[in-house]
Amino acid sequence: MELATTAEDAGFDSVWTGESWSSDAFSPLAAIAAATSKVKLCTGIAQISARTPTAMAMHAMTLDGLSEGRACLGIGVSGPQVVEGWYGRPFSKPLARTREYVQIIRDALARKAPVAAPGPHYPLPYTGDDTMELGKPLKMITHPLRSDVPIFLGAEGPKNVALAVEIADGWVPLYYSPARPEVYEQQLANAPSTFEIAVNVPVSVNDDVAAALWPIKAALGFYIGGMGAKTKNFHTELMARMGYEEEAFHIQDLFFEGKRDEAIAAVPDAFADEISLVGPKERIAERIEPWRTTPVTTLLVGGTDPDTMRFLADLTR
Repeated sequence: MELATTAEDAGFDSVWTGESWSSDAFSPLAAIAAATSKVKLCTGIAQISARTPTAMAMHAMTLDGLSEGRACLGIGVSGPQVVEGWYGRPFSKPLARTREYVQIIRDALARKAPVAAPGPHYPLPYTGDDTMELGKPLKMITHPLRSDVPIFLGAEGPKNVALAVEIADGWVPLYYSPARPEVYEQQLANAPSTFEIAVNVPVSVNDDVAAALWPIKAALGFYIGGMGAKTKNFHTELMARMGYEEEAFHIQDLFFEGKRDEAIAAVPDAFADEISLVGPKERIAERIEPWRTTPVTTLLVGGTDPDTMRFLADLTR
């Protein structure tokens, strides 16, 4: 709450909350809505397997109403370990599922007619073998404050990024390097001028650059090494596409061998540095400049203290 009100006072554009298998993404934003009046309130990322698309639409409508039109819905498919292991849902065909999911959300918020969808992933009414055949299309009872709550997709794979450009209002990458715009250049080629890109950028003001990079390397080591199965880890594959293929799979090997400290140490300083803003204030001011020439519209600076937030606000104002 303190960080959220500080962010608003400093002139930040938005506050984002995520979820994994801990707290949900919406409840903190409802509390923040009551303590703020201007800052946008965004989920980054609410997992689609945790809720049906109509339930997600209800969440978005409620938060948008409570905050008087400040909600932004960031959603994503997560990964097979979480989807199948925590939510007990199948992970197959994530692109097709996402397309259906987003369309149902938009139909529910538009409230033009009772929502019906052919499926096959989210049929409305339900058409499974165990149906009682009593379901009927329904229309949201409450009139949404806005029918066009912005929808962002959290996406890493090339096809998923292209899907975000096609069906969403914005995209949330896990990693983005201003030094490697070519990684996503093809997928973003047809993005409209209004398309938003909000990227996670760790920030640490510290005279010791190596010390500032260590927690970033620790997080990268966990995501690249263990946030997924050995045979399917989207984060490992993304690092490989960003020019660090040998290092990415070496980190993964070390992690699965139980050598977590070695896996963290194996994360190249250069990779951690190019996706973050760390070091003395003068270095951060210099390194933020290349970001201005990218298609990125928002830097998500997680875990920063109030002093750092005010410094960043002054730097980008």
